[in-house]
Amino acid sequence: MTTPTPSPTPYAAHPYPGPVPPPAPARSRRRVVVAGVIALLLVVAGVAATVWWVRGGEDGPLAGRPRVTDTRAGLSYGIPDGWKHDAAKDGKLIGAFSSQISNATTASESGGTVLAGRAGQTVPRAGLKRTTESAARSNAEFFFPDKPATLEESHATTLDGQPAHTAVLRIQGEDGTARLEMTVVTIHGERTSFLLGLTTGEADPSLARDVDAVLATATVD
Repeated sequence: MTTPTPSPTPYAAHPYPGPVPPPAPARSRRRVVVAGVIALLLVVAGVAATVWWVRGGEDGPLAGRPRVTDTRAGLSYGIPDGWKHDAAKDGKLIGAFSSQISNATTASESGGTVLAGRAGQTVPRAGLKRTTESAARSNAEFFFPDKPATLEESHATTLDGQPAHTAVLRIQGEDGTARLEMTVVTIHGERTSFLLGLTTGEADPSLARDVDAVLATATVD
């Protein structure tokens, strides 16, 4: 699996599927800019499809699985079979993120990552659609500069009863088609958080299903 070369443009940077490498000193300035960019994207102010989000993971595809409790994002989400969470590595993520789970399948050269984080400011319900689509596209541009990205889905939803929006992009890269799924949620009208799922490499429908399951069973902590 080949990691794409980041664009010099300060789009919101997110780790590629798999463990996040230690940050290089030369990138310190860009990481600061990146954290600010995603916060700015999540401030942008703006047909409904409602998904039943399972409370506490007591039912559904991740029932009984371990969960990540991200206190900074205020979210809890399940860890699918074959995925890993390394709490020590969460501290090495760029400032925009506070937790990560990943699955790297070396045999098929495919991989997946789900990350969570909290926005710098609260996004009103009316702004969730525009914010989510803008943030999703900026991430696609950062990881795959000059690669075509197609918006496949964009719908209003709820996450544990809170207003949210989900956008799904397909990106045609050198190593196959990548899938980026982002859900932005405003919690109790007081704070905004997000979950970002990314799968890359050879086509592996099971990874996409895992990402869907993680986002579908996330809860407000």
